[in-house]
Amino acid sequence: MSIRVAVYGTLKRGFSNHGLLQHAHFIGEDILSCITLYDLGPYPGAKLKPSLGINVEVFEVDERQMQQLDELEEYVAESPEQGMYDRQQVLTRYGPAWIYLYNPQVDEASAQHSGSWQALR
Repeated sequence: MSIRVAVYGTLKRGFSNHGLLQHAHFIGEDILSCITLYDLGPYPGAKLKPSLGINVEVFEVDERQMQQLDELEEYVAESPEQGMYDRQQVLTRYGPAWIYLYNPQVDEASAQHSGSWQALR
């Protein structure tokens, strides 16, 4: 069974954690206006807050790859609110895809309301 995932930070092509997706099927790019990014230093965190459009890459992964992503993002399936990230499905131009949402507060972080994460650098 294939699973779609939308990524916005270090999992994107050319970034430090993309190795986890190197064998995944790249479907394409999209722009999501349902998320806002926050600069957390070495990586961004997304919150479900309206934006002008954040660039994401959509991949098709298998269950093993999804488990690796869950581990990287410190997603806790039994208690998602306790992990570093939760995941929810959002609608992309390619259909529903999972996206990782940052759980902790982002009060002090700079918000990015459009574009790609590298714009924060």
